[in-house]
Amino acid sequence: MIDLLYPVSYLVSLSGLIGWFYVQDNKRRSRQMSKLFLGGFFAYLISLGMAQGELPYKLFVLFRDLVVLGVVSQFFSFFRKYKLLFFGLLFALYGMIGTKGMGILQATFPEKSSTNNAEEADIPTGAIDQPATTKNNLSNLDQNGELLIEIYEGNTIQDIAQMLESYGITYKRAFHPEKADFTDLDDYYVLNVPDNQLGNLAEIEKQLYKTIMVDWVEENEVIKIAPIEATKLSKPIEKRFGINDPGLAQMWGFEAMGIDQFYKSIAADNIQPQRKAIIAILDTGVDAKHEDLAGNYKSIKSKYDKDTQGHGTHCAGIAGSVSNNATGVASFSQNNEFVQITSIPVLNSFGMGTQKSIIDGIIEAADNKVDVISMSLGGRSSPTKQRAYERAIKYANDAGAVVVVAAGNSNDNAKNYAPANVKGVIAVSAIDQQLKRATFSNYVTDLAMGVAAPGVDIYSTFPKNEYKTLNGTSMATPYVSGLVGVLKSINPALSTTEVYDILQGSGVGTNSTSETGRFIQPGEAVKLVPVGK
Repeated sequence: MIDLLYPVSYLVSLSGLIGWFYVQDNKRRSRQMSKLFLGGFFAYLISLGMAQGELPYKLFVLFRDLVVLGVVSQFFSFFRKYKLLFFGLLFALYGMIGTKGMGILQATFPEKSSTNNAEEADIPTGAIDQPATTKNNLSNLDQNGELLIEIYEGNTIQDIAQMLESYGITYKRAFHPEKADFTDLDDYYVLNVPDNQLGNLAEIEKQLYKTIMVDWVEENEVIKIAPIEATKLSKPIEKRFGINDPGLAQMWGFEAMGIDQFYKSIAADNIQPQRKAIIAILDTGVDAKHEDLAGNYKSIKSKYDKDTQGHGTHCAGIAGSVSNNATGVASFSQNNEFVQITSIPVLNSFGMGTQKSIIDGIIEAADNKVDVISMSLGGRSSPTKQRAYERAIKYANDAGAVVVVAAGNSNDNAKNYAPANVKGVIAVSAIDQQLKRATFSNYVTDLAMGVAAPGVDIYSTFPKNEYKTLNGTSMATPYVSGLVGVLKSINPALSTTEVYDILQGSGVGTNSTSETGRFIQPGEAVKLVPVGK
């Protein structure tokens, strides 16, 4: 209903405004046109308000539509004295709309979560009558590879090459894990569907399943970051942590997490790392030359050691900045002996990536034997369509890595967002200074492993030796990753489940614990690490 009300009401508004300019010298008719415009515009506002989508996007649509109303009506007012030309142009306008259909006036609103969407249901092999992909979500798929498919073991992509070629689909192997014998990820291919066949995507999925060669089909979704810029805290916190980093005055999270007690526990119990744990920041890259990161940074590839966007560098500073160096900010590793950070870019300079690029990053991190994979990213995705993600997470877990991901910034149920909803990850919600769930943070109520960390007014590193304050579950995530790195340095054999049990057992409640999970407390967490495993 909303899909129809929006274009119809907007067209009525436009017609009323054009008509008013044409008959404005006739009081009776101008009143009629005014009523037509106001009635249509009122209905338009209702349709816009009821449409799915976030408020900022709706405001953008409103601004755009008002500009079009003003420009088009003014254009016609200029020709109102030339009757034949005026009606000729008006006829051409309505003719174009009639030819293109009402969709020419349709706004595309990003969908909010829906737990009862049958089109997002799981499609087991043989269930070819329930395709998951619809025209409504095409904008959220990678334009250079819309689908990921898994070929049954023992078959090859050549077995379905003829079917793919009939649709003009090109393909290539999706993933290249080093330990291919221990995973099915090497059986995945990414399919690039030509633009003229995108309308047939659901039919293509049906045909793939009908070949009996394809075990699984899922969408290669676009993932993006959404940090929220904040302002510096105006009131410094008490400096009792025994470190000299000047940015500490802006780091309220250190007080809330009891970092002074954490440092005391490390010293009192003479806790020593077995080795430095490596935390991989899967993001937009990291500025490896930053004054407060370089000393704790380990490079995998030189091309990964830069960050033009800034998001990855901000996360890296939270997880593993150099502490007690009289520079910038600090991390959990007081003497810098517990963790190192590294970078694997999975997002471009605009902060966007795809499911495939993120899985590639997970595989690369696992193959490089990192201890923690930190992903401050995500996007809306059905929890029943995450087989490739699940296999990538398992591959990383089997390699000894703990995967920590952001719950998301949509004030929604995190079970509808990937990779937060993927089995085997620890998802992180954001809390504010009052230990309340941040207004933007997704809630982790329905996730198997959810915890909370500071995510509001978080001060950290930024490219070119700068520092910035941001909000987001993106900022909460590297706090957890940094702590997990310390735990893994003390006992490298810790599994994801064991790490989560430690975080859960040592954490404290928040003002909405059921939504946020328990709030991490590093000082208590290190006391629960089993030694000599």
